[in-house]
Order: sequence, then C-alpha cells, then structure tokens
Amino acid sequence: EDESLEKRLLLNLQTLSEMGKNLNEAMKMLEDNQRKAEEENEKKYARKDIPGPLQGSGQDMVSILQLVQNLMHGEEEEESSQAYRLQNVGEQGHMALLGHSLAAYISVLDRERLRKLTTRILSDTTLWLCRLFRYENGSAYYHEDDREGLLKICRLVIHTRYEDYTVEGFNVLYTKQPVIYISSAARTGLGQALCNQLGLPLSCMCRVPCNTMFGSQHQMDVALLDRLIKDDVESGKLPLLLVANAGTPGAGHTDKLGRLKELCEQYNMWLHVEGVNLATLALGYVSSSVLAATKCDSMTLTLGSWLGLPAVPAVTLYRHEDPSLSLAAGLTSSQPVEKLRALPLWLSLQYLGHDGIVERIKHASQLVSSAWLVGWLVEDELSSPVVVFKFYQKYLNRGPTSVHFFNWALSLQLGEQLAQLVPASGVDVVELEDEGTCVRFSPLMTSAVLGTEIQDVDQLVDCLKMKIPVLTSTLQLREEFEQEVRRTVGLLYIEDLSWPGLGVVRYIFHDGKNDDKQEKELEKINTELLKKLNELESDLTFSLGPEFGGQKNCVYIGMVTEDLDVSELVETIAATGREIEENSRLLENMTEVVRKGIQEAQLQLQKANEERLLEEGLLRQIPVVGSVLNWFSPFQASPKGRTFNLTAGSLESTESTYVSKAQGTGTTPPPTPTSSLTKQRLPGQKIFKRSLRNSDAFSETSSVSHCEDLEKTDQRPPPLSPGQEQRSPETEKPEQQQQEGAQTPNKGTEDIPRDCTKVEEQESQR
Repeated sequence: EDESLEKRLLLNLQTLSEMGKNLNEAMKMLEDNQRKAEEENEKKYARKDIPGPLQGSGQDMVSILQLVQNLMHGEEEEESSQAYRLQNVGEQGHMALLGHSLAAYISVLDRERLRKLTTRILSDTTLWLCRLFRYENGSAYYHEDDREGLLKICRLVIHTRYEDYTVEGFNVLYTKQPVIYISSAARTGLGQALCNQLGLPLSCMCRVPCNTMFGSQHQMDVALLDRLIKDDVESGKLPLLLVANAGTPGAGHTDKLGRLKELCEQYNMWLHVEGVNLATLALGYVSSSVLAATKCDSMTLTLGSWLGLPAVPAVTLYRHEDPSLSLAAGLTSSQPVEKLRALPLWLSLQYLGHDGIVERIKHASQLVSSAWLVGWLVEDELSSPVVVFKFYQKYLNRGPTSVHFFNWALSLQLGEQLAQLVPASGVDVVELEDEGTCVRFSPLMTSAVLGTEIQDVDQLVDCLKMKIPVLTSTLQLREEFEQEVRRTVGLLYIEDLSWPGLGVVRYIFHDGKNDDKQEKELEKINTELLKKLNELESDLTFSLGPEFGGQKNCVYIGMVTEDLDVSELVETIAATGREIEENSRLLENMTEVVRKGIQEAQLQLQKANEERLLEEGLLRQIPVVGSVLNWFSPFQASPKGRTFNLTAGSLESTESTYVSKAQGTGTTPPPTPTSSLTKQRLPGQKIFKRSLRNSDAFSETSSVSHCEDLEKTDQRPPPLSPGQEQRSPETEKPEQQQQEGAQTPNKGTEDIPRDCTKVEEQESQR
C-alpha cells in the first residue's frame, strides 16, 4: 500500500509538472503575441505619423550631404536659362565659415573657460573695429539682421529719456509721445519695421523730405527738419532719435552730418548713421562729409558685403556710459554663448589684416572712378562710391507722360541687359523717388562678393556704349512705326508704353465682327504670324510680350537699329497675315466642299447600285443560283466609280481612269497666295534693312559684283512658246554682235555695264 501510494504521488507530481510547463509555454505564447501586436502597432504609428527622413535608425553622413547638394544645385536651376550669381568665397570667406563651426565647438566648454574666451574675443573685435573706423571709446553690438542694431538703439534711447520706463512701461509715453525722424531716402519700410518692433504707433515716425531747391535731391533738408522738430516740441512731443545716411540706399549720397549733429545736440536727440559710405572711414583719406560720422552717437557697419565675408554679423558701434541701460535695451548680454557671434569677424579680421581690409575698400573705390566715365546724377557727389545713371530722351513728339513711361521701360531694359551681359559687375535696377528707374553700380556692396575687376567695368562701359544707340534708334523709330501701322489695312496698333521695343501690332479681320469664333481665329492667325516672322532671317526679335500684364493676340517687336526699313517691316507683317488668313479660309472652304462631295458621292453610289440590281436581275442576287447563272451567262458591266477633284471641287467619273489605266492630273491648282515682297538686296544685306549703297559699308567691288549678278539674271532666255523653236548660242551670237556694233557707249559710262545702270534706275524708280 505504501509503494502504491508513493507511485501515485510521483504520477501526480509528474502530471503537475507537465501542466506547469504547458501553462508556462501557453503564457509565454500569449505574452509573445501581445508583444508582437504592440510592436506592430508601434510600427504602424511610426510609418503613419513620423516623416520619412526621420524613420528608422537615421541616415548616414553621405546621404545627408548628397541631399544638401541636390537642394543647392537642383534640376530646376540647371534647366533654367537665367544664370545666377555665386558668391566668391575666398580664403577670408573660409575663415568666416570656420568661425561658425568653432563657435559651436567652443560652446560646449566649461563655463569658466567659455566666459574668459568670449570676453577676449568680444573685447578684441570691438577694439579693432573702433580703431579701423575711427570711432573712439565705443561699444559694439553684433546682430544678424542689419535693422536689429537700430532697434536696440531706439530702446536704449527710450530707457535713457524716460527714467520710469523700466517700471511703468508704455504708460510713461502717454504724457510725451516719442518721435523718431528718418529721411525720405532711407530704406523702404524701415520706419514701419521700427514701430512694429517697438510697439509704437506710426504717428511716432516722421519722414523728413529731401532738398528741393538747393543741394542734392537725395540729402535730408536740414532747415525743414528744424521746423518739424520745433513743431513737435510745441505740441508736447519728445524728439527722440534721428536716422541719417552716409550713403543713401538708392544713390549713395551723404547727408550733412555736421549740421545734423549740431541740431541733435540742440534738441538733446540721438544721432544714428548708416550707409555704404561708412566703409571709406577705414581709408587714409576720408571726405569731410563722411568723417563727420565719427562724431555721431551710433553707426551700423555691414562688413560682410564690404569685405566679401559670408554669414558674418553686422556691427552697431555706440557710445553710452550706463551699462545697466545697455543691458536693459539688449545691447549687451550676460550669456557667453551670445558673445560668440563675434568669432567669425575675430578670425577674418586677423586673417585680412589692416592692409587687406584697406585694399578691398580701396579697390571698390577705384572701380567707381573707372565707372565715372558713364555718368552720374548729381555732379557734386563725386566722392560717393555709388554710380547711378539712366536712359533719358527728352526731345520726342509725345506728351510728358509718354516720355516718362518710354524712358522708364528702356532704363529697366538697359539695367536687365547689362546685368546679364556683365554679371560680375553687380549692376542692378533701383527706383528713386524723383528720377524713377535707374541703373546702379555699387562696387562696395558687390565687388568683394562677385570678384569685380577693372576689366569688368571696362566691359560694362563698352556694353553701355553699344546699347545706347540701339535704345535711341528704337525710341526714334517708334513713332514712324505707329504711323505706318495705322495707315496699313488689316493691322491694329496697340499702345503699350511699358514695352521697351519698337511697338506692338495685331492682325485683325476686315469684317469687324466680335464673337467667340472670330476671337479664336484671331488668336490662331496671330500665333501663326509670330511663328512666320521668327522664321525670317532678320535681326529683329518677335515675341508674345511680357509674361504678366501683356496684351493678348499681339506681336511684340523688340529693339531695332537705325538702318531699319519700317515700311518694309509693316508691309511684310500685313502680307504675311493676309497669307495666313487666306490659307485658313481656303482650308475652311475646302473642308466644306469635301464634306458636300462625300455626301453627293454616297448618293450617286447608292443610285448606281440600284441601277446595277435592275440590270443584273433578281436571280443573280441569289447566292448559289447567281453563281451558276453567272458561270453559264456572264454579265459584262463596266465598273462605275467616282473621284473627287480637289481643284475643281466636283465629282467626276472614273471611266477614263479604267480605260486609260492611269489617273488624270486634272486642271492645274491655283498658286498659293504668298507675300509678293521680292525686294532685291545687296550682298550681305539682311531683311528689313535700308540700302546703304552710298555709304562706306559697301565697297565698290561688291556693288559691281551685284550688278553683274543682276545682269546675268536679266540675260536669261525667256520661256519658249509652244510654236517657237529654241535657238542655239551660236545662232544668237552674230545678232548680238551686230547690235553691240550699232550702239555707241557714252563717255561717262564706259566702265559700267549698260544693263547694270538700267537695273539701278529701275530699282530707284521702284
């Protein structure tokens, strides 16, 4: 009994252990299934909501750099025809780029080392800049946006003039509204940007007009500014700050900084100066008008464009005694990382040295001296490193509005063409308040970046001298083109003052109807007309006009030279348009005739089938009986068909074709209408060019050879009539000798062929 009990216990233990194992396996399977389900849910969540580049365990460095390269040089830029300017990154540029990488690396140092290093970099850079640009005892603020420095200066002045501003905020501005004065020649949107960032109404911004009677039209009117300040003081406002220019953004003119500084001291105002002419402070000789900027309260320097340094910050130099107010205004920071903004400049200035900095600024000034050969707007601004010029034609038989629009369009076209022809020059188009559209050459802003040299300026001057006669000829021939088009039937002149070319013309119908069908036909004809004109071998450009704002269904003619034959051009346009219209109508008529001919042919063939059934009889139509009957008694019937004559527009029988076993040619089709402009030209003379026979352009040899060609053309035998026999050259030779012997040449025309003189007389009469 004990043994049996032990056996039972062992069996129960084995059973329990097996059950435990099975239970563990079952639980493990359930957990695995649950884990797999959770992983699948996570994968589904990752695929659905996480962007593609961030999925997985990340990408390698090569793939990321390849993506950056594709974004920088995409297929769209490679396929585009317009060339884009790449910045000339030299060794000094590499130092600036290295500074950004070092700034990221230095930022991970321990706090004490970082503080010492940033303090050294900031103090060195500030001292160097103050010495280079003659601004003694100044502090520096480094910022990415060139307007941010002026914004911080405005906050500093508000904190200085309103003592309770730190505690009460904008409540202190109610008693005395602050006023900031800027020139009307300042950067566009500068005043509005300052008011938005400072939280001030636009009434706190006062725009000071420029001179209208005396001095430069791009300089601030000091007398008017004095009156404006007095009016604001009398009305209870507080004059706060004046923004002056040492080189306006448009024309590069400098305000009278000396008188403006005296006015600011009189009314306890802050004077801030900005502009490209501040770069000349680093030179040995500085004009007195720019040298006065060293006495101002603050100035903003954009060293990146002056020295060709990529991604370096702008610098605002200022003088202020209270560091706590500078900290409250944001001009200084207690964070060491923010002081690392000066590191790219710290490296680049050491790499260039004083001589390298002066050499780059002096090189830009020499480029301006070479460009003075072109022209300038105001003669008393010879010290400005900016050259601004425009195309202007005064004596035209037009109103002042038309002349203004013509000059605007041609100046815009001139600037765009010069920028495309000489991209290294850096010329661009600017809009000035009084002069309108002008072309600007500012090497201080572009030469270090684009690598402009003296050869580029010479090429710019040569291109300008080449383009000016073309612009003048286009403007002078525009009125003649308009008169010719208005006199020509079938052409409509379109007045487009913004088009910098000869003019705009449209081919129109003679019936004068206005419907959708005619509008589509008009578009089709003018499109085909443009295509035909572009196929001609001429120097003119024909296009659909500008992409935006142009007239529809028109042909725009580009710039022309003085030897253009306007009458021939207009006649060719009209004749080509008529040819396209006649061909279009001929095709429409031919389509209608063919459609009617097919209908008539179907009726005649149906009638012929009915007649054939009557002739053959009913028995021949039965399948089996008809075959037997045709075998015993064949039925002879001539095939009757129809052919459509496209020339005559009628149906004809095919009996003659089956009899002669050859298709007849029919009547000769009429000739296709073409423009009958077969004007004889001199060798090398293109279409739409006036004959320069009496000028030096064609030598005497070319004229004689042309006459000989015409003589050979006139001596070709005429086509023989059916009854006339062809004579051999030997038969004609005695008769020609007799005629030549009977004629006596004149004394004045012994060396000139008689036929050549005759042809020239015919051409002159024609």
